[in-house]
Amino acid sequence: MFFKKDFGSGVDFMIVGLGNPGDKYDNTRHNAGFIAIDKIADAWNIRITKLKYKALIGDGTVDGKKVLLMKPQTFMNLSGQAVVEAMNFYKLKPEQVLIIMDDISLDCGKMRIRRKGSAGTHNGMKNIIALSGSDKFPRIKVGVGDKPHPQYDLAAWVLSKFTTDERKLLDECADKSIDAAKLIMNDKIDEAMNRFNS
Repeated sequence: MFFKKDFGSGVDFMIVGLGNPGDKYDNTRHNAGFIAIDKIADAWNIRITKLKYKALIGDGTVDGKKVLLMKPQTFMNLSGQAVVEAMNFYKLKPEQVLIIMDDISLDCGKMRIRRKGSAGTHNGMKNIIALSGSDKFPRIKVGVGDKPHPQYDLAAWVLSKFTTDERKLLDECADKSIDAAKLIMNDKIDEAMNRFNS
């Protein structure tokens, strides 16, 4: 008899929303990834409540694929610890891991999808690339708006809260991430880019 080594626990695709854990970081720009992944979890009826791989995770089956949703609990700058631990366990390639992250170079509520690439100024993505040794992660960048002036401290800006109007725009963008993530998971990233890049 032959048995699949990890029968029942395999994952076809992982979607990671980046952010910082804790109530004080709720509704901050750096937590746009958490906000989007929560929308995806609600839409797909997946509860992200289990603590494993230094992250809150939840899994379910979507379009016939076993999907793992993740919110790293390491704080942003160490996001790679959680991502790579789960990747190693499930033997996932970077191409099977979608990262949802905030982007200050995009106006609030705008979305940009990328197949791969550098981290830019984003420390969470930098850590994922450094620890995995690859930049081939597909990603959804959620616009959170640029610093109000060049001298404004970047760390203070990304940890600042959204205004009511900004949050409405962000929620609309997070809603779009549901369909975008499904297309990317189903190997239709070109279609996702055509539809949602703004």
